[in-house]
Amino acid sequence: MLRLLFILLPFALTACSQSNPVTPPANAAAGKQGAVKKASAVNPIVVELYQSQGCSSCPPANAALNAEAGRSDVIALNFSVTYWDRLGWKDTFGDPKYTQRQYDYAAALKNPNVYTPQVVINGRSDIVGNNPGELNGAIAASVPVSGGPAINHSAGKVTVGGGGGKADIWLIRYDRNVQNVAVKAGENSGRSLPHKNVVRQLVKLGNWAGKPATYAVPANQNRNFDTVILVQRPAAGPIIAAKRI
Repeated sequence: MLRLLFILLPFALTACSQSNPVTPPANAAAGKQGAVKKASAVNPIVVELYQSQGCSSCPPANAALNAEAGRSDVIALNFSVTYWDRLGWKDTFGDPKYTQRQYDYAAALKNPNVYTPQVVINGRSDIVGNNPGELNGAIAASVPVSGGPAINHSAGKVTVGGGGGKADIWLIRYDRNVQNVAVKAGENSGRSLPHKNVVRQLVKLGNWAGKPATYAVPANQNRNFDTVILVQRPAAGPIIAAKRI
Protein backbone atom coordinates (compact mmCIF):
# COMPACT_ATOMS: atom_id res chain seq x y z
CA MET A 1 0.00 0.00 0.00
CA LEU A 2 1.36 3.40 -0.99
CA ARG A 3 0.17 6.54 0.66
CA LEU A 4 1.51 9.87 1.84
CA LEU A 5 0.59 11.37 5.19
CA PHE A 6 1.44 14.89 6.33
CA ILE A 7 1.23 15.53 10.05
CA LEU A 8 2.67 17.97 12.58
CA LEU A 9 6.02 16.32 13.09
CA PRO A 10 9.55 17.53 12.28
CA PHE A 11 9.32 15.67 8.93
CA ALA A 12 6.53 14.33 6.77
CA LEU A 13 6.02 10.58 7.06
CA THR A 14 5.84 8.31 4.05
CA ALA A 15 3.65 5.40 5.11
CA CYS A 16 5.08 2.07 4.00
CA SER A 17 6.38 3.71 0.85
CA GLN A 18 9.51 4.14 -1.20
CA SER A 19 8.26 7.13 -3.18
CA ASN A 20 11.22 9.31 -2.19
CA PRO A 21 14.66 8.39 -3.55
CA VAL A 22 17.29 7.66 -0.93
CA THR A 23 21.05 7.72 -0.93
CA PRO A 24 22.87 4.60 -2.15
CA PRO A 25 25.76 3.33 -0.01
CA ALA A 26 28.75 5.61 -0.41
CA ASN A 27 31.89 3.87 -1.58
CA ALA A 28 34.26 6.62 -2.63
CA ALA A 29 37.25 4.64 -1.42
CA ALA A 30 36.35 1.73 -3.66
CA GLY A 31 35.91 4.05 -6.62
CA LYS A 32 39.39 5.48 -6.18
CA GLN A 33 41.23 2.29 -5.32
CA GLY A 34 39.20 -0.22 -7.33
CA ALA A 35 38.74 -2.49 -4.31
CA VAL A 36 36.61 -2.60 -1.20
CA LYS A 37 38.18 -3.28 2.18
CA LYS A 38 36.85 -6.60 3.39
CA ALA A 39 34.53 -6.51 6.37
CA SER A 40 35.33 -8.61 9.42
CA ALA A 41 34.33 -9.01 13.06
CA VAL A 42 36.96 -6.37 13.89
CA ASN A 43 35.87 -4.01 11.10
CA PRO A 44 32.19 -4.80 10.59
CA ILE A 45 29.43 -3.22 8.57
CA VAL A 46 26.65 -1.83 10.78
CA VAL A 47 23.17 -2.31 9.32
CA GLU A 48 20.19 -0.66 11.03
CA LEU A 49 16.68 -1.49 9.84
CA TYR A 50 13.84 0.84 10.82
CA GLN A 51 10.51 -0.93 10.38
CA SER A 52 7.12 -1.50 11.94
CA GLN A 53 4.86 -4.52 12.31
CA GLY A 54 2.06 -2.17 11.26
CA CYS A 55 3.59 -1.42 7.85
CA SER A 56 2.63 -3.63 4.91
CA SER A 57 5.87 -2.84 3.02
CA CYS A 58 8.17 -3.87 5.86
CA PRO A 59 8.09 -7.73 5.91
CA PRO A 60 10.42 -8.15 2.89
CA ALA A 61 13.01 -5.82 4.43
CA ASN A 62 12.61 -7.57 7.76
CA ALA A 63 13.24 -10.93 6.07
CA ALA A 64 16.30 -9.51 4.29
CA LEU A 65 17.78 -8.38 7.61
CA ASN A 66 17.05 -11.79 9.14
CA ALA A 67 19.09 -13.38 6.35
CA GLU A 68 22.14 -11.24 7.20
CA ALA A 69 21.77 -11.37 11.00
CA GLY A 70 24.06 -14.34 11.61
CA ARG A 71 27.11 -12.92 9.81
CA SER A 72 30.16 -12.22 11.97
CA ASP A 73 31.21 -9.34 9.69
CA VAL A 74 27.83 -7.58 9.91
CA ILE A 75 26.18 -6.04 12.96
CA ALA A 76 22.49 -6.26 12.01
CA LEU A 77 20.08 -4.28 14.19
CA ASN A 78 16.30 -4.30 13.91
CA PHE A 79 14.68 -1.12 15.27
CA SER A 80 10.88 -1.00 15.62
CA VAL A 81 9.46 2.51 15.27
CA THR A 82 6.22 3.70 16.81
CA TYR A 83 4.60 6.18 14.43
CA TRP A 84 2.59 3.52 12.57
CA ASP A 85 1.00 2.22 15.77
CA ARG A 86 -1.96 4.42 14.93
CA LEU A 87 -2.73 2.29 11.85
CA GLY A 88 -4.36 -0.27 14.13
CA TRP A 89 -1.53 -2.41 15.50
CA LYS A 90 0.93 -1.39 18.23
CA ASP A 91 4.37 -2.75 17.43
CA THR A 92 5.33 -5.17 20.20
CA PHE A 93 8.98 -4.02 20.16
CA GLY A 94 8.45 -0.33 19.43
CA ASP A 95 10.15 2.35 21.50
CA PRO A 96 10.09 6.16 21.08
CA LYS A 97 13.89 6.14 21.47
CA TYR A 98 14.19 4.16 18.25
CA THR A 99 11.80 6.51 16.48
CA GLN A 100 13.87 9.48 17.61
CA ARG A 101 17.05 7.82 16.33
CA GLN A 102 15.45 7.50 12.90
CA TYR A 103 14.43 11.17 12.95
CA ASP A 104 18.02 12.07 13.83
CA TYR A 105 19.18 10.10 10.79
CA ALA A 106 16.65 11.88 8.60
CA ALA A 107 18.22 15.20 9.57
CA ALA A 108 21.79 13.94 9.22
CA LEU A 109 21.20 12.31 5.82
CA LYS A 110 19.15 15.29 4.64
CA ASN A 111 16.08 13.20 3.92
CA PRO A 112 12.83 15.22 3.76
CA ASN A 113 10.96 12.60 5.78
CA VAL A 114 11.13 9.39 7.74
CA TYR A 115 9.75 6.23 6.18
CA THR A 116 9.55 2.49 6.59
CA PRO A 117 11.29 0.35 5.75
CA GLN A 118 14.59 2.18 5.89
CA VAL A 119 18.05 0.64 6.17
CA VAL A 120 20.92 2.83 7.37
CA ILE A 121 24.42 1.50 6.70
CA ASN A 122 27.33 2.60 8.92
CA GLY A 123 25.43 5.80 9.71
CA ARG A 124 26.51 7.09 6.30
CA SER A 125 23.86 6.11 3.74
CA ASP A 126 20.40 4.60 3.45
CA ILE A 127 18.31 2.38 1.20
CA VAL A 128 14.74 1.11 1.28
CA GLY A 129 15.92 -2.49 1.42
CA ASN A 130 12.75 -4.41 0.56
CA ASN A 131 13.69 -5.56 -2.96
CA PRO A 132 15.26 -9.02 -3.40
CA GLY A 133 19.04 -8.86 -3.08
CA GLU A 134 19.06 -5.12 -2.40
CA LEU A 135 20.40 -5.33 1.15
CA ASN A 136 22.97 -8.01 0.35
CA GLY A 137 24.22 -5.95 -2.58
CA ALA A 138 24.44 -2.80 -0.49
CA ILE A 139 26.45 -4.62 2.17
CA ALA A 140 28.82 -6.00 -0.47
CA ALA A 141 29.36 -2.49 -1.87
CA SER A 142 29.93 -0.79 1.49
CA VAL A 143 33.25 0.03 3.11
CA PRO A 144 33.36 -1.46 6.63
CA VAL A 145 33.74 0.63 9.76
CA SER A 146 37.44 1.29 10.36
CA GLY A 147 39.91 3.94 11.44
CA GLY A 148 38.16 4.77 14.71
CA PRO A 149 39.35 4.29 18.29
CA ALA A 150 39.83 0.86 19.82
CA ILE A 151 36.99 -0.49 21.99
CA ASN A 152 37.83 -2.73 24.95
CA HIS A 153 35.52 -4.32 27.51
CA SER A 154 36.42 -5.57 30.97
CA ALA A 155 34.78 -5.85 34.40
CA GLY A 156 31.55 -4.11 33.45
CA LYS A 157 33.27 -1.17 31.76
CA VAL A 158 34.06 -0.13 28.21
CA THR A 159 37.19 1.81 27.34
CA VAL A 160 37.33 3.79 24.11
CA GLY A 161 40.86 4.60 23.01
CA GLY A 162 42.33 7.77 21.62
CA GLY A 163 41.60 9.31 18.24
CA GLY A 164 40.44 12.42 16.49
CA GLY A 165 37.26 14.47 16.76
CA LYS A 166 34.20 13.94 18.91
CA ALA A 167 31.64 11.15 19.13
CA ASP A 168 28.73 9.72 21.07
CA ILE A 169 29.16 6.32 22.72
CA TRP A 170 26.10 4.10 22.28
CA LEU A 171 25.23 0.78 23.86
CA ILE A 172 22.71 -1.34 21.96
CA ARG A 173 21.31 -4.67 23.12
CA TYR A 174 19.43 -6.95 20.79
CA ASP A 175 17.76 -10.35 21.03
CA ARG A 176 19.72 -12.82 18.89
CA ASN A 177 16.81 -15.29 18.80
CA VAL A 178 14.01 -15.29 16.25
CA GLN A 179 10.82 -13.72 17.58
CA ASN A 180 7.65 -14.71 15.73
CA VAL A 181 4.93 -12.10 16.11
CA ALA A 182 1.32 -12.89 15.26
CA VAL A 183 -0.10 -9.59 14.02
CA LYS A 184 -3.82 -9.36 14.78
CA ALA A 185 -4.75 -5.95 13.36
CA GLY A 186 -3.60 -3.27 10.96
CA GLU A 187 -2.02 -3.67 7.53
CA ASN A 188 -0.37 -7.02 8.34
CA SER A 189 -3.35 -8.50 10.16
CA GLY A 190 -3.35 -12.30 10.10
CA ARG A 191 0.35 -12.64 9.34
CA SER A 192 3.05 -14.16 11.53
CA LEU A 193 6.22 -12.08 11.14
CA PRO A 194 9.62 -13.46 12.17
CA HIS A 195 12.03 -10.91 13.63
CA LYS A 196 15.72 -11.38 14.41
CA ASN A 197 18.25 -9.16 16.19
CA VAL A 198 15.42 -7.05 17.60
CA VAL A 199 16.83 -4.08 19.51
CA ARG A 200 15.62 -4.10 23.11
CA GLN A 201 17.86 -1.46 24.67
CA LEU A 202 19.44 1.76 23.41
CA VAL A 203 21.56 3.74 25.88
CA LYS A 204 23.92 6.65 25.33
CA LEU A 205 26.86 5.92 27.64
CA GLY A 206 28.43 9.32 27.19
CA ASN A 207 30.48 11.62 25.00
CA TRP A 208 34.00 11.07 23.66
CA ALA A 209 36.36 13.92 22.83
CA GLY A 210 39.33 12.12 21.32
CA LYS A 211 41.11 11.08 24.50
CA PRO A 212 40.84 7.56 26.00
CA ALA A 213 37.74 7.34 28.20
CA THR A 214 35.98 4.65 30.24
CA TYR A 215 32.22 4.15 30.57
CA ALA A 216 30.15 1.98 32.90
CA VAL A 217 28.11 -0.69 31.12
CA PRO A 218 24.60 -1.45 32.45
CA ALA A 219 24.14 -5.04 33.52
CA ASN A 220 22.67 -7.36 30.91
CA GLN A 221 19.55 -8.88 32.45
CA ASN A 222 18.80 -11.34 29.65
CA ARG A 223 21.15 -14.11 28.51
CA ASN A 224 19.61 -13.99 25.03
CA PHE A 225 20.64 -10.38 24.51
CA ASP A 226 23.90 -9.49 22.76
CA THR A 227 25.60 -6.14 23.33
CA VAL A 228 27.13 -3.77 20.79
CA ILE A 229 29.10 -0.58 21.37
CA LEU A 230 29.01 2.10 18.66
CA VAL A 231 31.30 5.12 18.48
CA GLN A 232 29.33 7.55 16.34
CA ARG A 233 29.94 11.12 15.30
CA PRO A 234 27.48 13.52 17.00
CA ALA A 235 23.99 14.20 15.61
CA ALA A 236 23.61 10.74 14.04
CA GLY A 237 26.79 11.07 12.04
CA PRO A 238 28.98 8.29 10.64
CA ILE A 239 29.83 5.31 12.83
CA ILE A 240 33.62 5.24 13.24
CA ALA A 241 34.00 2.18 15.49
CA ALA A 242 31.75 -0.74 16.40
CA LYS A 243 32.22 -3.88 18.45
CA ARG A 244 30.21 -6.69 19.99
CA ILE A 245 31.22 -7.11 23.61
